[in-house]
Amino acid sequence: MADRIEHSVKPPVIVAEDLNLTFQTSDGPVHALKDVTLTIGKGEFVSFIGPSGCGKTTFLRVIAALEQPTGGTITVNGVSPDAARRARAYGYVFQAAGLYPWRTIAGNVKLPLEIMGFSKAEQDERVRKVLELVDLSGFGKKYPWQLSGGMQQRASIARALAFDADILLMDEPFGALDEIVRDHLNEQLLKLWARTEKTIGFVTHSIPEAVYLSTKIVVMSPRPGRITDVIESPLPRERPLDIRDTPEFLQIAHRVREGLRAGHAYDE
Repeated sequence: MADRIEHSVKPPVIVAEDLNLTFQTSDGPVHALKDVTLTIGKGEFVSFIGPSGCGKTTFLRVIAALEQPTGGTITVNGVSPDAARRARAYGYVFQAAGLYPWRTIAGNVKLPLEIMGFSKAEQDERVRKVLELVDLSGFGKKYPWQLSGGMQQRASIARALAFDADILLMDEPFGALDEIVRDHLNEQLLKLWARTEKTIGFVTHSIPEAVYLSTKIVVMSPRPGRITDVIESPLPRERPLDIRDTPEFLQIAHRVREGLRAGHAYDE
């Protein structure tokens, strides 16, 4: 029993309380987030799902100190998002791989390490390790245009992992890829998470992707972005793709779908 309790209680890493964010535009205020309260524990894989414009990416950007809330509070590792950013607490993976075409894959992965002032030997060693983590060993001397879209996105993940941040924020990184490649990368991402024990925040529009990857699924409503449901997944950490055909998986997917429908009650 003690073991079970130890594994179920995770120390908080990200804590948001009554978080609000309103953008001022020429057409009037836009309420991107409203009264968002959420705790993400260490080592959790948390997916954010909801329709376009529901604030999923905005919330991720608030965690990363790329947006400033207009109300409520948020802490990352017990400090402000800006202080966490300065402490290199997280890596960020965007929707597009964003690799520089004139740099090799190793050169792209190395870029944040160069900016942070790591020695050349340390840079080379870290690049070697993270390329191995994302199954790109041997591709360091290739250029982005020589890699498939899925491989480019894995290189982008490697770059975010290069300085060994505890938190990985991923903004719909596989959304532009075809279903076969996406399934493969989902499997690889779960293996990567198991090996690194990072805390992951993951934005997606895909119900199957959210259910397959996550220990916790946060369902959000259309603007103003609110949380309509938080689902703690009962699925085991070891998840073959065919788990998606099990009654347990389908039950969670149904609850996510219901949460998305309930969120539309906020529509005006």
